[in-house]
Amino acid sequence: MPRTLIVIDMQRGFDDPVWGATTNPACEQNVGALVGAWQASGEPIVVVRHDSTSPGSPLQAGTPGNALVDVVAAVEPALFVTKNVNSAFYGDVDLHAWLQSEGVSELVICGIQTNMCVETTARMAGNLGYDVTVVLDATRTFDLQTDVAGLGVVTRTADELMATTALDLQAGGFARIATTGQLTG
Repeated sequence: MPRTLIVIDMQRGFDDPVWGATTNPACEQNVGALVGAWQASGEPIVVVRHDSTSPGSPLQAGTPGNALVDVVAAVEPALFVTKNVNSAFYGDVDLHAWLQSEGVSELVICGIQTNMCVETTARMAGNLGYDVTVVLDATRTFDLQTDVAGLGVVTRTADELMATTALDLQAGGFARIATTGQLTG
């Protein structure tokens, strides 16, 4: 079976200012290019949507922010997964079982947030034995700050988080990092 594109959490709620400063404004355009390439080749696309259970979240089911962005909403996916945790492998429809039943061994992952749901899904996919590629310029994330026991307040910019995710995934053997142009050119 051909490789499968997994598009994670490309939802309108991530445009809400509550998330803070973001990076990679070309993310949606690059996801659109990947989707177009997959549709043209007839390769399967899996769309994942985060249905938050956190009160007040812009990603809660039934809210405008839960909706997929237009370029992804227009896709007729081979599989649609909803989740309320970081990994697409823990969603409604068992992603791993479906991939196995379809004979898929190669995954290409894109979407939001680079260092959260994209990274968690890529790590699990690598651990499950899939050949994984993360298309870094078809992801985006947000600045992050929190008080960490023993470290104090830790702050990272979205750019730093994207670079760290790329380093961790590739150096850790979970996934290769690629660009949209490398996969659509």
